[in-house]
Amino acid sequence: MSFFSKVILVVMLVAISGCSSSPTGRKQFAVLPDSEMNKMGVASFSSMKQETPASSNAKLNQEVQCVADAIIAVLPAPYRSQKWEVVLFNDKQVNAFALPGYKIGVYTGLLKVAKNPSQLAAVIGHEIGHVIARHSNERLSTQLATSQLLSLGYQVSGEESAEKKALFQALGIGAQIGIILPFSRTQESEADLLGLQYMAKAGFDPRESVKLWQNMSQGSTSQTPELLSTHPANASRIQHLRNNMPNNLAIYEALVAKHKQAQCSA
Repeated sequence: MSFFSKVILVVMLVAISGCSSSPTGRKQFAVLPDSEMNKMGVASFSSMKQETPASSNAKLNQEVQCVADAIIAVLPAPYRSQKWEVVLFNDKQVNAFALPGYKIGVYTGLLKVAKNPSQLAAVIGHEIGHVIARHSNERLSTQLATSQLLSLGYQVSGEESAEKKALFQALGIGAQIGIILPFSRTQESEADLLGLQYMAKAGFDPRESVKLWQNMSQGSTSQTPELLSTHPANASRIQHLRNNMPNNLAIYEALVAKHKQAQCSA
């Protein structure tokens, strides 16, 4: 790409960066076509299915599918009308994910920490929240813009020297810590909030989201400082969930009063 093409690209990205908002009203920098993000998600999911076997446990598969279906049923249009593919992977990872292209993956290792359907709903709701809030698009758009700006700065900043290389290496590290990682933590907190809303509307007890992260804390050995992590610290995450609990708990309790809570026990 030529110098002038890079300039035009960066200008275009900056110019339209405020044109979209997340479901919580946060301004977003997401400039890649959603159709392309969906293709990438479908391709990634296909590769994962080839690399990791699916679980043959019918009981666990039924529970995971039930939880996912209940949450999908309360998503905003047009997401609830899409055909989501849900796979339970036979792997010890304590993890789950959702990808653009309407793909959901859950690892069997997660079910040892998410001890009931409501705790599993907290995770699946969180992961679906990433998709609906277009966080993958945001992440890639931010990284693209950051790399292009650093590249442009390098080209226009004078002759080659050891000092120049050291400076731009430092700027790259600063961009990673100061822009990309905190932005990722913002996305994680936003997905927590969306997941809490989805699980409550689907009839799962939102209080179990706190218990889930307490379980996660007990099993975690990570000592990575929150500053250098893409995820909030578990204590921060739990407090954020508690702060947003009252309205969502009221939604759940209204469903319980009408005997409309979710029924997904394995």
